[in-house]
Amino acid sequence: MSSSSTAEESRGRGPLHGIRLIELAGIGPAPFAAMLLADLGATVLRIDRPVPAQLGIERPLKFNLLLRNRQNLAIDLKSEAGRALVLELVERADGLIEGFRPGVTERLGLGPDPCLARNPRLVYGRMTGWGQDGPLAQAAGHDLNYIALTGVLSWIGRPEQGPVPPLNLVGDFGGGGLYLALGMLAAILESRIRGHGQVVDAAIIDGTASLATSVFGMHAAGLLGSRGSNILDGGAPFYDVYRCKDGKYVCIAPIEPKFYAELCRLLGHSIEAIGRQQDRQAWGATKEQLRRIFASNTRDEWCVLLEGTDACFSPVLEPEEAAAHPHLKARQTFVEVDGVVQPAPAPRFSRSAPQAPKPPETPTERGSLDALRDWLGEDGAGRWSGHLAKAGA
Repeated sequence: MSSSSTAEESRGRGPLHGIRLIELAGIGPAPFAAMLLADLGATVLRIDRPVPAQLGIERPLKFNLLLRNRQNLAIDLKSEAGRALVLELVERADGLIEGFRPGVTERLGLGPDPCLARNPRLVYGRMTGWGQDGPLAQAAGHDLNYIALTGVLSWIGRPEQGPVPPLNLVGDFGGGGLYLALGMLAAILESRIRGHGQVVDAAIIDGTASLATSVFGMHAAGLLGSRGSNILDGGAPFYDVYRCKDGKYVCIAPIEPKFYAELCRLLGHSIEAIGRQQDRQAWGATKEQLRRIFASNTRDEWCVLLEGTDACFSPVLEPEEAAAHPHLKARQTFVEVDGVVQPAPAPRFSRSAPQAPKPPETPTERGSLDALRDWLGEDGAGRWSGHLAKAGA
């Protein structure tokens, strides 16, 4: 078979084609990890409640983008039949993802021990905020609590303010879902090599701390000042956001001296007139000078002058503007699915490019039976069809 034929055969499948995962329905970082793996071609079967719980920010299903690219099955996990069906599916899975508090799946009879007994090669992924053990393991919490405890939140914000919540990107999705996805892939690879599965304990506190490894190194070396006084936290005038004449914003990040010099040149001022880059005593005055300069034109006028240059400049776009930007449009960084503009799967692959995302789906009897046929065959789907109907699928 030629290399071009192989490439064509792989396209539309994704590099994780052939990997099967079970996701016990939850919210936040665990569904995000499942979405990432599904985006890259894994078959993910989401086990949902017969009546989905009303949790988090409610919205029409098609806007709950973390649930895209899934097969769906509604099962009552508290019923004997529901547990038996999940364990039968586990026998055919490479991994399972759950995001409950420690001990919940054990009480359901679906913890690591019974699952690994049915499938010794299984990778059992657990997503929590505090981890499976430790004094806070059973405490309630959310992203902000986890990044606060790790010390990371203390670095985010302006000096005249307290720490500022950075959405839930740092904890839930960066330190949580991404690390669970990485852990699942690492453990599945090891399982395929050695033939034994294991438990992946992905805690947001652990992942958040790991995510900030570089910053902790700088802190240990005494290279970080107080919040909002450093190069990368908005303290430096050459790494900050500025308001324009029209009330919109731009940002600059010319950290290297040659890029800062280019910014000054394009702004029509000498370095001395704006302020020497490494003169920390003058950072306040330099920032005021840059504020006056950027307030003199609109955001779009600055884009004409600075975008695409070595000044390290970008407009601060509103979400609805981002998908229309020429660079993101050329890269197809955003795609439209079922009328909803959303981020495309990432990263990119030269040969095994995944399919376009499929919109989130509500579990239906037909969809559930189709999923069971895929996993258990026609006979297996037939054996469980009555229980699915009773479960409300």
